[in-house]
Amino acid sequence: MSSSADRVAEPEAAHQKGHTSTEPSKGPSIKLKGSLAPMTALELEEFDPQSFEQELAAKVQQAPSFFENLPVLIGLEKFTGSSLDFDKLITICATHTVKAVAVRGANQELQEQAKAAGLGILAKQKDRSPEAQAKTATEAIQEPANQEQTQEIESAPAVQIVTKTATQASKIVHHPVRSGQQVYAADGDLIVLASVSAGAEILADGNIHVYGTLRGRALAGVKGNTKARIFCHGMAAELVSIAGQYKVSEDIPSGELGKPCQVYLEEDALKFKKLDF
Repeated sequence: MSSSADRVAEPEAAHQKGHTSTEPSKGPSIKLKGSLAPMTALELEEFDPQSFEQELAAKVQQAPSFFENLPVLIGLEKFTGSSLDFDKLITICATHTVKAVAVRGANQELQEQAKAAGLGILAKQKDRSPEAQAKTATEAIQEPANQEQTQEIESAPAVQIVTKTATQASKIVHHPVRSGQQVYAADGDLIVLASVSAGAEILADGNIHVYGTLRGRALAGVKGNTKARIFCHGMAAELVSIAGQYKVSEDIPSGELGKPCQVYLEEDALKFKKLDF
């Protein structure tokens, strides 16, 4: 004779044996995708904590909304020291609402120090100077092993190679860009057929055209295109930037304020020029 406990356990076991889960199998909870997001670079030639904090505070004071929670890349291509107090640097940046996230152009020793401080590591930007290009081209030419190879190279017919690239369409915005909004045109120009309000931000890898008053922040050539330009029917911007070079409203020539204007880079400095219609 089975006990009452046995009689209760038997149907439970039978139920579990015949039960089939209907829950769907779950896939991976994360996905890794490549992304090219614009990022402000903070270039260092030397690091004196007191001077660094004073200069950073002055920059943040010029455009507080632009620097609030701003992720920055620490550029060390021109840094002359052998060591850097990254913990101190990160703390100073955080005090002024700037978040250091990675370093670029650091040597092996500095990279190890940056890693220990929790920063990411990015490769150094390629040198695009004519001298560097000529050096690369020279190194790419291999010396022929013998005279026959030399003759073969000299007598080889020239072959023209035409590479076609897809035309990047401009991004067109038909409505005003309101405060707090951000519009980004990747790999092309941004055309705004209205005004841009204070507190708004517009970005483009190419040129920026605003067929109205530009009161917010405009950043053109965000991936390093130094030929990019900003055009607007009324200049009243909080900040304008081309390829990382920027000026805030206080630095914009008073003679250009409220007028049709274009902004461009010349010898690593932003220039403002009146537009005649």
